[in-house]
Amino acid sequence: MTGMASQPGSRHPPAALGDRALDNLSYIRETMERATAFTGVPGWGGVAMGVSALVASWLAARQATPRGWLEVWLVEGVVAFLMGAWSLGRKSMRVQGPGFTRPARRFLLSFAPPLLVGALLTAVLWQAGQPALLPGTWLLLYGTGVVTGGAFSVKAVPLMGMLLMTVGAVVLLWPAWGNAGMAAGFGAVQIGFGLFIARRHGG
Repeated sequence: MTGMASQPGSRHPPAALGDRALDNLSYIRETMERATAFTGVPGWGGVAMGVSALVASWLAARQATPRGWLEVWLVEGVVAFLMGAWSLGRKSMRVQGPGFTRPARRFLLSFAPPLLVGALLTAVLWQAGQPALLPGTWLLLYGTGVVTGGAFSVKAVPLMGMLLMTVGAVVLLWPAWGNAGMAAGFGAVQIGFGLFIARRHGG
């Protein structure tokens, strides 16, 4: 009769089965998150950022000194960052729920490093007396961030990044087009893709 204690039905107590079920649910959730594209990239936020860039390019072109030009674009960078962060957080919460999903974290971790490099190179190029190289550098690095972050988003996002990189490369080779290139890349490209994303991917 002592052998009755090792019957198959007694090997997995209810608590252990519950733990295994929770583990399986967590695994399924993580797998679905890996397969889900980050759709929180803000379309209307991109449009707003593009409009502000067009205004900045108009103001910057009317500055009498390179320092004045730089100050206009640095202010624009802060304004665009705040608009983008607010609209991204708002859309991400609306579309994919509160908190950062795995795709959202991957997007941000991939997007941020090129921007940090751009901030460092801004100081280096300015101190080296090469402000004409800033527009191409900014466009290339911002485009790189959009491409790498866009690997976890909808297809339009990395495509926008590649177009920004193309504009940046042209401007880097022909620095005289710098301010016009900034208007084209940060302005027109972002407005065009922002409208597309807003209409196709929920705002």
